[in-house]
Amino acid sequence: MRLPFVLTFLLGIAAAVPAVAADFGKEGVAFLQKHCIACHGEKKKNAGVALHTLTDEASLLKNRKLWDKVLKTVAEGEMPPADKPQPMADESEKFVAMLNAIFDKADLTAKPDPGRVTIRRLNKTEYANTVRDLVGIDFNPAEDFPADDIGYGFDNIGDVLTLSPVLLERYLAAAESIMDRAIIPVLPKTPERWVGGKYLEPSTNPDKVGKFRPITTGNLNSQYSLTLTGDYVFRFRAYAETVDNEPVKLSITLDGKEMNVVTIPGGDEKTAKFFETKMKIDKGNTRIAVNFVNPKKDDKGKERKLLVENFNLNGPADTRPETQKKLLAADASKPKREQIREIMSRFATKAYRRPATPEEVERLVKLVEAGEAKGEKFEAAVQFAFQAVLTSPKFLFRVELDDRPDSADAHPIGEYQLASRLSYFIWASMPDDELFALAAKNQLSANLESQVKRMLKDPKAATLVDNFVMQWLQLKRLATFAPDQKMFPQFNEDIRRSMMRETQLFFEELVREDRSILDIIDGRYTYLDGKLAGVYGIKDTKGNDWGTKKPTPGGKEIPWEKFVRVELPADGVRGGILTQASVLTVTSNPTRTSPVKRGRWVLEQILGTPPPPPPPDVPELKEDSKAVSSGSLRQRMEEHRKNPSCANCHAKMDAMGFAFENFDAIGKYRWKDGEFNIDPAGKLPDGKQFKNPQELKLLLKEKKELIARNWAEKMLTYALGRGLEFYDKRTLKAVVAGTAKGEYKFSALVTEIVKSDAFRMRRGKS
Repeated sequence: MRLPFVLTFLLGIAAAVPAVAADFGKEGVAFLQKHCIACHGEKKKNAGVALHTLTDEASLLKNRKLWDKVLKTVAEGEMPPADKPQPMADESEKFVAMLNAIFDKADLTAKPDPGRVTIRRLNKTEYANTVRDLVGIDFNPAEDFPADDIGYGFDNIGDVLTLSPVLLERYLAAAESIMDRAIIPVLPKTPERWVGGKYLEPSTNPDKVGKFRPITTGNLNSQYSLTLTGDYVFRFRAYAETVDNEPVKLSITLDGKEMNVVTIPGGDEKTAKFFETKMKIDKGNTRIAVNFVNPKKDDKGKERKLLVENFNLNGPADTRPETQKKLLAADASKPKREQIREIMSRFATKAYRRPATPEEVERLVKLVEAGEAKGEKFEAAVQFAFQAVLTSPKFLFRVELDDRPDSADAHPIGEYQLASRLSYFIWASMPDDELFALAAKNQLSANLESQVKRMLKDPKAATLVDNFVMQWLQLKRLATFAPDQKMFPQFNEDIRRSMMRETQLFFEELVREDRSILDIIDGRYTYLDGKLAGVYGIKDTKGNDWGTKKPTPGGKEIPWEKFVRVELPADGVRGGILTQASVLTVTSNPTRTSPVKRGRWVLEQILGTPPPPPPPDVPELKEDSKAVSSGSLRQRMEEHRKNPSCANCHAKMDAMGFAFENFDAIGKYRWKDGEFNIDPAGKLPDGKQFKNPQELKLLLKEKKELIARNWAEKMLTYALGRGLEFYDKRTLKAVVAGTAKGEYKFSALVTEIVKSDAFRMRRGKS
């Protein structure tokens, strides 16, 4: 067996390898002499790597970064070269286990090293969310920004978030656009909204209604869509006809709530006049109604009658946008300069995610004063100063100033810095008022657990699904996947969106309800609309399908347009994310399924044990009509695997991939592959066998530590905004152990990450 395959497998399960009592100076050096020193020794130093100086454990530990590089190169199949003698399997296994034992022992006794995070630019998502929470606008100002670079699978990694000239231009334009929406120097006039009586609801034929619309019972009403909250004046022009001396009595209601009572004595068209009601109305859709309270008919059939000419809604009296009221709020009793200082200090403090210094505020105050001195309106001058804040590096970058930059010892980050790390981790946005308040009192560190639980309950936590989960699982590729339309005519843009939405809703429930992270393997719930339910063959919310099983009672038919929660039967083939159409589709080819891609995806994204890349010059699987008709995909793959250089790697991937072969390239269940029956059974490298995907998922769920470790590694990378290094191994172990102690709940994983030294601390530059 070649070394690359052995090392890949062993490195992936390093946490499970027991300590090996061995002498590196004797056995380790002998391995290097036999397989490495010829190319990486004193005389010959290929790629600048020399291993001849590694003679004992001490010298090995001094070169930890070198060994990370060496093992990665070997694991990727680049070394030893194919034309060199290859180690035996047991020889390689013993060597790698020895190294892991040495490193594990060193990590347990080493001085804690939380690492140091590169200053990070806000990525597109973080920028848009931060502007939303800072200013209160409801559009995406980052829509035309260049795409963010990806590092370690995520777009929030500090080392790759560069600032190009094009992006700088976009920042300047975005700041101007944001402030144009948030603050309006020249306010519009108070809007007036008129609706003629014939066009009021309930609807009627306007051709049969004259100038005044009569009613004798019920009400007349109109709906308004308002963009501002404020004080409004509602008026209607009308007169009444009575059958006695009692006037017509009316109730004016706002969304069913009584706001006023009006009485109108009998009269005629000449007595018609406006009746006015003042009311405070919140923005959004609202309905105002004039309700007939005392209808009456006399002995001759004559009725009390209200005749309405029109409705008129004026307002609000204050036409400033809500954002303007919020941003420019100040104590009117203070002198003008102090009001400006209050406004700029509040805005800059929130924008910089820490208290703005007096010098920073003074510069902004002078900008406003300079604008007014040039004849600009106060609001326009403040707009310009706010734009300066939005284009400052202190806003665009997450700056974590270090009070001990030259210290090599680990020390805590500041409370405001911790608030930012926490909020951008869970919300991909700036801290809210509660986090700011705790940071100001130096109480955030003491309240981390309660804050994590609060933040995960907030709707903003859905960003963990959109930004962390979808990148981790590589499901954003679904947006560009194009299956063959002749072979899969059911696939369209609606189905694509439904596939993505199912996975998002699944994880949103996992976060919201604080479920186990192991639900990704066999969670017995999902979310479907009619389109995706049609692909799955599921009819109702109890997961009943084609009638092959005894139906579960109580299910409701799945609506066509809306997504509903569906309970999946325990004995069903669906469950978890492995059988969701989004995953099954992105791990397929345009014309067929791909057991290799599906198996690799499980190894890489779920277990965190990726196989090495394929060796060079491996022939592709034949796809011509003759080959396809010669046997099932499984049979053709088995023929392909006879190549010795392919067999070992495929043995790990293919078994898992073929377990899901009953699902076609868009996730639809099938019994045959063309004319051939499908066999989903298989055997894992550890010898455990399964007959179908249900049994495979049971075996996968036994690998709790591997799954939790992979979750932890990916989420820690996302939370820190940097790749993990060898010194993070102890942190990773502690996070996994704490998550297991917390019964693998999602909040337990997040809390352990937030409490870790890597998240709460840093080391100096040296």
